[in-house]
Amino acid sequence: MKRAIPVLVLSIAGLIPVWRYEPSLGTTTTETASPAPTPSASAPAGASGTTVVKGSTVRTDKGPVQVQVTFTGTKITAVKMLQQPNHPQTTAAVPKLIAETLEAQDADIDTVSGATITSDGYKESLQAAIDANGKSAAGSSASTAPETVDGSTVRTDKGPVQVQVTFTGTKITAVEMLQQPNHPQTTAAVPQLIAETLETQDADIDTVSGATITSDGYKESLQAAIDARG
Repeated sequence: MKRAIPVLVLSIAGLIPVWRYEPSLGTTTTETASPAPTPSASAPAGASGTTVVKGSTVRTDKGPVQVQVTFTGTKITAVKMLQQPNHPQTTAAVPKLIAETLEAQDADIDTVSGATITSDGYKESLQAAIDANGKSAAGSSASTAPETVDGSTVRTDKGPVQVQVTFTGTKITAVEMLQQPNHPQTTAAVPQLIAETLETQDADIDTVSGATITSDGYKESLQAAIDARG
């Protein structure tokens, strides 16, 4: 009895690749093809930059067709059938459709002979997933685009001090002096103030010895820029 267990495990393991393309046993419908509501990208799954997106459910004369697409960035790295007609020709066609998708990296692929209806539904659902991923990527890029914010102009006994801060998302990625006192100690202090700002990511930084007035004005203008950015 103990020897039979490994054989059973190996037998089951050997079936796993086949199950990937096993059709779902949905009820056959006679509705004409029509897309479901627009799909949307899910939260990243697995490795960083990997997104799983469900395509629209396309109802065909043979049954519903729906794909799930895994993207790494904009590259299609996997396709899984969530719904497909329970038909031998569909079962045979799906691996070909997926293989061609991974090669072409879009929905402009050939129809599989003998499975035209499934092929058309597959391509429509696939295109919906690609479109949804594109919109998600565009929104993500827009939200992380660099943004510059001018801090307040702080008038000191040595002269005006004003900074301009560049944010990428919520991170401070650059600081530039728009106004500063024309003084050697200020000139020497500014790089130190900027370097510490980039490290701490806030205005709670040390005053540079010998440039107290400039340091205080810098921190006040910096805090104003951070507050304005929110």
